[in-house]
Amino acid sequence: MRFKAVIFDLDGTLLDTLEDLADAGNRVLAAAGLPTHPVDRYRYFVGDGVRALVERILPEQVRDPENIERLMAAFRDDYAKNWHVRTRVYDGVGVMLSALQQQYLFLNVLSNKPHDFTRLCVDQFLGGWNFSTVVGQRPGVPRKPDPVSALEIAAGINVPPAEIVYLGDTATDMKTARAAGMYPVGALWGFRTAEELEASGASRLVRHPLELPELIQAGG
Repeated sequence: MRFKAVIFDLDGTLLDTLEDLADAGNRVLAAAGLPTHPVDRYRYFVGDGVRALVERILPEQVRDPENIERLMAAFRDDYAKNWHVRTRVYDGVGVMLSALQQQYLFLNVLSNKPHDFTRLCVDQFLGGWNFSTVVGQRPGVPRKPDPVSALEIAAGINVPPAEIVYLGDTATDMKTARAAGMYPVGALWGFRTAEELEASGASRLVRHPLELPELIQAGG
Protein backbone atom coordinates (compact mmCIF):
# COMPACT_ATOMS: atom_id res chain seq x y z
CA MET A 1 0.00 0.00 0.00
CA ARG A 2 1.25 3.47 -0.87
CA PHE A 3 0.18 5.76 1.95
CA LYS A 4 -0.38 9.43 1.18
CA ALA A 5 -1.24 10.92 4.57
CA VAL A 6 -0.92 10.51 8.33
CA ILE A 7 -3.38 11.51 11.02
CA PHE A 8 -1.79 11.92 14.45
CA ASP A 9 -3.41 11.93 17.83
CA LEU A 10 -1.92 14.76 19.91
CA ASP A 11 -1.71 13.97 23.65
CA GLY A 12 0.47 10.91 24.23
CA THR A 13 1.47 10.70 20.56
CA LEU A 14 3.13 13.95 19.47
CA LEU A 15 3.17 15.75 22.82
CA ASP A 16 3.70 14.56 26.39
CA THR A 17 0.96 16.62 28.03
CA LEU A 18 0.37 14.32 30.99
CA GLU A 19 1.92 16.45 33.73
CA ASP A 20 0.08 19.63 32.77
CA LEU A 21 -3.23 17.76 32.53
CA ALA A 22 -2.62 16.04 35.87
CA ASP A 23 -1.53 19.25 37.58
CA ALA A 24 -4.67 21.07 36.39
CA GLY A 25 -6.90 18.19 37.46
CA ASN A 26 -5.29 17.91 40.88
CA ARG A 27 -5.42 21.66 41.54
CA VAL A 28 -9.13 21.66 40.76
CA LEU A 29 -9.75 18.66 43.01
CA ALA A 30 -7.71 20.14 45.88
CA ALA A 31 -9.56 23.47 45.61
CA ALA A 32 -12.84 21.54 45.96
CA GLY A 33 -11.54 19.66 49.00
CA LEU A 34 -11.40 16.37 47.10
CA PRO A 35 -8.59 13.78 46.99
CA THR A 36 -6.00 14.10 44.23
CA HIS A 37 -4.36 11.37 42.11
CA PRO A 38 -0.77 10.38 41.25
CA VAL A 39 0.28 11.81 37.89
CA ASP A 40 0.64 8.34 36.37
CA ARG A 41 -3.04 7.56 37.03
CA TYR A 42 -3.95 10.30 34.57
CA ARG A 43 -2.73 8.06 31.74
CA TYR A 44 -6.06 6.27 32.11
CA PHE A 45 -8.17 9.36 32.80
CA VAL A 46 -7.31 11.35 29.66
CA GLY A 47 -8.06 10.70 26.00
CA ASP A 48 -11.84 11.03 25.76
CA GLY A 49 -12.41 14.74 26.28
CA VAL A 50 -12.75 17.06 29.27
CA ARG A 51 -16.08 15.70 30.52
CA ALA A 52 -14.78 12.14 30.63
CA LEU A 53 -11.59 13.31 32.37
CA VAL A 54 -13.55 15.13 35.08
CA GLU A 55 -15.94 12.21 35.56
CA ARG A 56 -12.99 9.86 36.04
CA ILE A 57 -11.07 12.00 38.53
CA LEU A 58 -14.12 12.71 40.71
CA PRO A 59 -14.88 10.32 43.59
CA GLU A 60 -17.90 8.22 42.69
CA GLN A 61 -20.03 9.58 45.55
CA VAL A 62 -19.81 13.15 44.23
CA ARG A 63 -20.00 12.32 40.52
CA ASP A 64 -23.27 14.15 39.93
CA PRO A 65 -24.11 16.47 36.99
CA GLU A 66 -23.73 19.66 39.03
CA ASN A 67 -20.25 18.76 40.30
CA ILE A 68 -19.16 17.57 36.87
CA GLU A 69 -20.19 20.84 35.22
CA ARG A 70 -18.58 22.92 37.99
CA LEU A 71 -15.27 21.06 37.85
CA MET A 72 -15.26 21.07 34.04
CA ALA A 73 -15.43 24.87 34.10
CA ALA A 74 -12.72 25.05 36.78
CA PHE A 75 -10.50 22.64 34.85
CA ARG A 76 -10.84 24.63 31.64
CA ASP A 77 -9.97 27.85 33.46
CA ASP A 78 -6.90 26.32 35.12
CA TYR A 79 -5.66 24.52 32.02
CA ALA A 80 -6.08 27.67 29.93
CA LYS A 81 -3.46 29.32 32.15
CA ASN A 82 -1.11 26.36 32.56
CA TRP A 83 -1.38 24.18 29.44
CA HIS A 84 2.26 24.74 28.39
CA VAL A 85 4.19 24.64 31.69
CA ARG A 86 5.52 21.06 31.54
CA THR A 87 4.27 19.86 28.16
CA ARG A 88 7.01 18.78 25.75
CA VAL A 89 7.45 17.21 22.34
CA TYR A 90 8.36 13.53 22.61
CA ASP A 91 11.95 12.67 21.70
CA GLY A 92 12.20 11.79 18.03
CA VAL A 93 8.89 13.35 16.99
CA GLY A 94 10.50 16.34 15.28
CA VAL A 95 12.81 14.15 13.20
CA MET A 96 9.85 11.88 12.38
CA LEU A 97 7.73 14.79 11.14
CA SER A 98 10.57 16.11 9.00
CA ALA A 99 11.11 12.66 7.48
CA LEU A 100 7.41 12.32 6.70
CA GLN A 101 7.36 15.74 5.06
CA GLN A 102 10.27 14.64 2.89
CA GLN A 103 8.07 11.71 1.78
CA TYR A 104 5.48 14.31 0.63
CA LEU A 105 2.80 13.04 3.00
CA PHE A 106 -0.11 15.15 4.21
CA LEU A 107 0.29 15.57 8.00
CA ASN A 108 -2.82 16.07 10.14
CA VAL A 109 -3.76 16.21 13.83
CA LEU A 110 -7.02 14.92 15.34
CA SER A 111 -7.56 15.22 19.09
CA ASN A 112 -10.32 14.90 21.68
CA LYS A 113 -8.76 17.92 23.39
CA PRO A 114 -10.96 21.02 22.88
CA HIS A 115 -10.27 22.56 19.48
CA ASP A 116 -8.83 25.84 20.79
CA PHE A 117 -6.32 24.04 23.04
CA THR A 118 -5.43 21.65 20.22
CA ARG A 119 -4.58 24.59 17.98
CA LEU A 120 -2.62 26.31 20.77
CA CYS A 121 -0.54 23.19 21.43
CA VAL A 122 0.25 22.61 17.76
CA ASP A 123 1.14 26.26 17.17
CA GLN A 124 3.32 26.44 20.29
CA PHE A 125 5.18 23.13 20.12
CA LEU A 126 4.89 21.95 16.50
CA GLY A 127 4.90 25.20 14.56
CA GLY A 128 7.97 24.22 12.57
CA TRP A 129 6.05 21.65 10.52
CA ASN A 130 3.27 22.06 7.99
CA PHE A 131 0.02 20.38 9.03
CA SER A 132 -2.74 20.22 6.45
CA THR A 133 -5.45 19.93 9.11
CA VAL A 134 -5.57 20.42 12.88
CA VAL A 135 -8.85 19.41 14.51
CA GLY A 136 -9.86 19.17 18.16
CA GLN A 137 -13.18 18.48 19.84
CA ARG A 138 -15.82 20.90 18.55
CA PRO A 139 -19.34 21.59 19.82
CA GLY A 140 -21.92 19.46 18.07
CA VAL A 141 -19.35 17.11 16.50
CA PRO A 142 -19.00 13.59 17.97
CA ARG A 143 -15.61 12.96 19.53
CA LYS A 144 -13.37 10.01 18.75
CA PRO A 145 -13.86 7.04 18.38
CA ASP A 146 -16.66 8.30 16.13
CA PRO A 147 -14.93 8.49 12.72
CA VAL A 148 -16.71 11.64 11.48
CA SER A 149 -13.76 14.00 12.03
CA ALA A 150 -11.22 11.53 10.64
CA LEU A 151 -13.33 11.15 7.51
CA GLU A 152 -13.72 14.93 7.30
CA ILE A 153 -9.92 15.24 7.27
CA ALA A 154 -9.66 12.59 4.54
CA ALA A 155 -12.20 14.43 2.40
CA GLY A 156 -10.46 17.76 2.98
CA ILE A 157 -7.11 16.49 1.70
CA ASN A 158 -8.77 14.33 -1.00
CA VAL A 159 -7.08 11.11 0.12
CA PRO A 160 -9.01 7.80 0.40
CA PRO A 161 -9.18 6.58 4.03
CA ALA A 162 -7.40 3.33 3.11
CA GLU A 163 -4.34 5.39 2.11
CA ILE A 164 -4.10 7.14 5.49
CA VAL A 165 -2.03 5.94 8.45
CA TYR A 166 -3.54 6.79 11.82
CA LEU A 167 -1.00 7.01 14.68
CA GLY A 168 -2.26 7.10 18.25
CA ASP A 169 -1.58 5.79 21.73
CA THR A 170 -5.00 4.67 23.02
CA ALA A 171 -7.86 2.29 22.27
CA THR A 172 -9.89 5.33 21.26
CA ASP A 173 -7.42 6.05 18.45
CA MET A 174 -7.31 2.49 17.17
CA LYS A 175 -11.11 2.28 17.16
CA THR A 176 -11.31 5.60 15.32
CA ALA A 177 -8.92 4.38 12.65
CA ARG A 178 -10.78 1.10 12.23
CA ALA A 179 -14.16 2.83 12.01
CA ALA A 180 -12.81 5.24 9.38
CA GLY A 181 -11.20 2.50 7.28
CA MET A 182 -7.68 3.81 7.94
CA TYR A 183 -4.46 1.96 8.87
CA PRO A 184 -4.13 1.98 12.69
CA VAL A 185 -0.64 2.18 14.21
CA GLY A 186 -0.09 2.22 17.97
CA ALA A 187 2.52 4.48 19.59
CA LEU A 188 4.15 2.65 22.49
CA TRP A 189 5.80 5.78 23.94
CA GLY A 190 2.38 7.18 24.85
CA PHE A 191 -0.12 6.78 27.67
CA ARG A 192 -1.40 3.21 27.23
CA THR A 193 -0.12 -0.35 26.83
CA ALA A 194 0.67 -2.57 23.86
CA GLU A 195 -2.05 -4.96 25.06
CA GLU A 196 -4.70 -2.24 24.91
CA LEU A 197 -3.62 -1.10 21.45
CA GLU A 198 -3.54 -4.62 20.00
CA ALA A 199 -6.91 -5.51 21.54
CA SER A 200 -8.40 -2.38 19.98
CA GLY A 201 -7.29 -3.17 16.45
CA ALA A 202 -3.75 -1.85 15.92
CA SER A 203 -2.27 -3.24 12.70
CA ARG A 204 1.24 -2.35 13.81
CA LEU A 205 2.97 -1.04 16.93
CA VAL A 206 5.96 1.31 16.88
CA ARG A 207 8.31 1.76 19.82
CA HIS A 208 9.98 4.95 18.60
CA PRO A 209 8.75 7.77 16.34
CA LEU A 210 11.46 7.09 13.74
CA GLU A 211 9.95 3.67 13.06
CA LEU A 212 6.90 5.30 11.46
CA PRO A 213 8.60 6.74 8.33
CA GLU A 214 10.22 3.34 7.75
CA LEU A 215 6.87 1.56 8.16
CA ILE A 216 5.19 3.94 5.72
CA GLN A 217 7.98 3.65 3.18
CA ALA A 218 7.65 -0.14 3.36
CA GLY A 219 3.89 0.10 2.77
CA GLY A 220 2.77 -0.98 6.22
